[in-house]
Formats: sequence, structure tokens, C-alpha cells
Amino acid sequence: MANNLYSELDDQQEIGQIDNVLLMQKKAFINDPYLSAQARIDDLVKLKSAILSSQEALLKALSEDFGCRSVDDSKMADLMPTIMGINYSIKHIKTWMKPSKRHVALLFQPAKAFVMYQPLGVVGIITPWNYPLFLSLGPLTTALAAGNRAMIKMSEFTPATNDVVKEMLLSIFSNDKVAVINGGPDVASHFSAQPFDHLIFTGSTRVGKIVMAAAAKNLTPVTLELGGKSPTIIDDEIEINDAVCRFILGKTLNAGQTCVAPDYILCPKGRVDELKNSISKQFNKMYPSVANNKDYGAIINDMQLQRLNHWLEDAQAKGAILTPLGNDNQQDCLSAGKIPLTLVNNVNDDMLLMQEEIFGPILPIVSYKDIDEVIAYVNARPRPLALYLCSYNADIQQAVLERTHAGGVCLNDAAMHVAQDDMPFGGIGPSGMGHYHGHEGFLTFSKAKSVFKKGKINTASTAFPPYNKLIHKLIYKLFLK
Repeated sequence: MANNLYSELDDQQEIGQIDNVLLMQKKAFINDPYLSAQARIDDLVKLKSAILSSQEALLKALSEDFGCRSVDDSKMADLMPTIMGINYSIKHIKTWMKPSKRHVALLFQPAKAFVMYQPLGVVGIITPWNYPLFLSLGPLTTALAAGNRAMIKMSEFTPATNDVVKEMLLSIFSNDKVAVINGGPDVASHFSAQPFDHLIFTGSTRVGKIVMAAAAKNLTPVTLELGGKSPTIIDDEIEINDAVCRFILGKTLNAGQTCVAPDYILCPKGRVDELKNSISKQFNKMYPSVANNKDYGAIINDMQLQRLNHWLEDAQAKGAILTPLGNDNQQDCLSAGKIPLTLVNNVNDDMLLMQEEIFGPILPIVSYKDIDEVIAYVNARPRPLALYLCSYNADIQQAVLERTHAGGVCLNDAAMHVAQDDMPFGGIGPSGMGHYHGHEGFLTFSKAKSVFKKGKINTASTAFPPYNKLIHKLIYKLFLK
């Protein structure tokens, strides 16, 4: 399992590098402020080719950083969405760059109005440890599609992956175009305080507040992709095995270390035992063993492992019923740095795991009486990054969509909305602000600049002072009503 391997000396060197590279990138941007569509496409083609060529090294590094990480988890959740996002951007860049024609009112004719999408400059990207490829190279893709330069601060908990990413990007981009910064919390703090033209942070709500406060000193606009406790609602009509098949991969992928993983289940009263049995059967089918199973991921480091175990102990001490799944000896799992999916029922709000995002393979189950109680329960808590509903009832679907807020929603699925290239991804309130992915990413990293254009004919001069002429009376009569 990975830990912070960067020394104080390393951090000081990286801090100095941040200042130098930012200055270098800003100068380079001034000298080339509006890249052509073809130049942007060429950058993305190079990025895609480099990722595919480095695929084996990246997969190996990810498993090394986690201690054990499924190759397929890495392919499905890190590599594949990154490549798909690049392909989508390449296909649409020329369309996105076209000026958007706007209406000009009769009063201001003859004239034209349009919006052009101008690159912002230098984009800062702060990457978390759970998906270090997708959450660094995904924002990079949209930043490059919008014609920007970028600096990426990688997590201190993924040093092996960081080295591969840094070497890979250096092989195709100069530091004045794309640069990777490593190091610990001091480096991250210095990075977030820089006068970027835009800063995107993915991580916890707590750290997001710190990043936003630092960015505010420079009036740097921010996109925050945070998390929160994303609920999964099971209605009282759906077949339980069907419901479980819809959300269980979203929960077990990367051992639950996913910002949009189902955080807790809202289950009809009287169906909790049925739900637990179904989850257990499906989990055992997917993962016949845990401790020595390469398909089941480890917790990233000892700190996170201890946190999750402490939360389980806290819940049990406060009356929760814990049901670890699988047939492994618990000590064998811990020795491998793993926690099997653990169901927790009889929960209450005093428990730590019901207060903060779990970010691991622990799944609380909350029972409810009717859909109104479910909606009230969700709305009484901070707005989540994602909400999932297992229901084929159109009325229930509409009620949940209209009466709750979340960054994104899946109906009869979980987490897969993140992989849809033509949909914005982002949180709301405590789960984040702003959007990226696809076209929304292009817009986030562009300045929509309004342009009002007049030719040789200038009708405005007829309305110059002195006022109270016939033309003024006519204008007021026609337009002031």
C-alpha cells in the first residue's frame, strides 16, 4: 500500500518548480494565445497514443500504489474513460470552437453579435489518489481541447503512477505546455495558491474549502469535484436481485474508493434481510475470495485502512449490526490491506460512517416506510454528488428527480453517468461546483467572449444629444413598453 514517499527536500524542489513552470507557461500562452482546431486535435492524438503505449506500465504502477488493484478495475475506470473522453473531444473540437451567433435587436441594427470561445490560459489540476489517471488526464483532455496549457498536481499517495504519468507526458509535451508536479501537502497548498486562470480540484469537501479559499486570494475561478454521501434508493416494487445487480459494481469497483460509489442504501422496511442475502450472494459470485483475489482491490494505505476499521468499530459500539461478506478470515484480509464488502444495518446519525463519505467497501442500509420519507431523508442531508434509484415506476422516478438535488442521477444503474461523454459531470453545494467532461469541459476552460460588430453604417449617431428630438420620442414609443 502506498504512503507519501516525498521528502521535505523533494517538496521544496517541487515548490520552486511550480513558480518557474507557471511563469513559463503564462509566457508561452501569451506568445500563442489561440491554437487552431488542428493543433488541439494533434495534442490530443499525441496524448492518446502515449497513454496506449504506456498502458502496461500504468497498470503495473497503479497496482503497486494500491498494494493490489484489479487490472480490469484500472482499465474500466481509469484508462477506458480517459481514452473515450479524448476520442469524443477530437471528434467535436471543430464544432465547439465555432462562434455562436446571437440575436441583435432591431434598435441596434445593422450589426452582428456572436460569442467566441477563447482559451483561458493556464489551468491548474489537483488530482486525488483514487483514480489518478482519469482524474488527471480527463481534465487535461478538456483543458487541451479548449486550447489551454496545464499544470497537474498529482497525489502524494500514488508515487509509482505519478512517475509513469510524468515521464509519459514529458515524452510528448514540453513543460511550457503540460507539466506534472509531485510532492506532499505543502506542495499542494502552494499549488492551490497560484494565480492560475482556472483551477480544478477533485477530492474531499474539507480540502475543497481550503483550495477555494486559497484560490479566492487571486480571484482564480474554481471547479470543485467533491463527494458526499450518495444514496441508493430501492423502491418497494422492484425485484431485489435486479436492484442489487444495478448498484453492486458501482460499490465494489476499486473497493468502494470512488467518489460516486453508492454510500448507503435506502431499503423498504421488511425487505432488509432479503436485500442483505441478495447482496451477499452477488458479492460471493463476483469475488469468491477477497484476501488473495487480484480482482478485489486493496485500500490505498494504512491510514485509510485504519480509518475504515475505526468507523466499523464505532458503528458496532453504537448498536449497528455488521455483516462482512465473503468466506475469508478477517485477519487474512487485513494483512492483505483489504476489507470485504461489509453491510451495516441498524444505523443512526451518531455513527461516524453516517456522518461523512465512507470511501470504502462499507455499505450502511437504512429502512424506510414510503417514498415521501425517502425524499425527506435525502433532503435533510447535504446534497450528494450522485443519487441512484432502482425503480421502474415512472411516478417514483419523476418524484425523486423533481424533489431531490444531486450532482447527477442514475436510474437503475450506479456510477455509469460519469462515463457518458455528452453529459456534464459536477456536484452541487457541498459535493462541488462547476462542470466538466465533454462539451461542458470545453466551456469551463474557455472564456465565452461576447462580440458585437458594426460595419460602416452607424445609426446610433442619430440618437446623440441634444435629446428630445423626434428620433428619441420614436425610440421610446417603440421600445419603452
